[in-house]
Amino acid sequence: MDTTSIGWVGLAASLVLVAVALGLSTVFRLGLAREMLWAVARAAVQLLAVGLALGLVLDPDTPVAWAWAWVAAMCVLAAWTVQRRVPEVPGLLPLALAANVAVAVVSLGVIFGLGIFPVSARTVVPLGGMMLGNSMTATVVVARRVVAELRDRRDEVEARLALGCPWTEASRPYVRQAMRVATTTQVESTKAVGLIFLPGAMTGLVLAGVDATDAVQVQLAIMYLILGSVATSVAVMGLGLARRLFTPDHRLVPLRREA
Repeated sequence: MDTTSIGWVGLAASLVLVAVALGLSTVFRLGLAREMLWAVARAAVQLLAVGLALGLVLDPDTPVAWAWAWVAAMCVLAAWTVQRRVPEVPGLLPLALAANVAVAVVSLGVIFGLGIFPVSARTVVPLGGMMLGNSMTATVVVARRVVAELRDRRDEVEARLALGCPWTEASRPYVRQAMRVATTTQVESTKAVGLIFLPGAMTGLVLAGVDATDAVQVQLAIMYLILGSVATSVAVMGLGLARRLFTPDHRLVPLRREA
């Protein structure tokens, strides 16, 4: 049996646990049934569409430039998603885009510049997606935390400013805490990998019949790269956002709460 192909019947069978989730939501009155159904349907449509598009990009006759164009599109889409998820910060799109571009340049530059993986559409697109996807989550967290820290500690920040501290020094402890929170999740995931869960890349390779040792090497490289990518995006967003929240004369701008 080919373990890498489950077919439509296998895909349909996997919906059994979705039914279990719907049942639990109904029994305990969680009110999540509609959201679950929407999430399942949306995931199916999105992934099927992406699968069709990837089939064209990954075709051996397709120039690798299309793969890089795909990564560029992911940078823009991820930036738009960050802006949508942090509505309390207007005009966040340029900064989010800068964070994503930094992640793409740094991570893919290391991956292909040092020859960790060969340059091809089959490596550019999935690796770029993994770096940007994990970094996007951390970017959202750090953006929310920076705003929350400076808003909730406004009196302390303004007291520091009144004592003559520049905005960089007045905001440093709170921005540092926000960056720490945003990075910790990926650090903990890296520490727990293998002991508690088997990551997606390794699982996929094992299911595809790749030797376990080779799969581990690939997964470790990816985990290390993701950790660096997350740190890069958190630094760009955290420091850049803090700068935007202070006026040129070192005053903290009004910060509203998320609706």
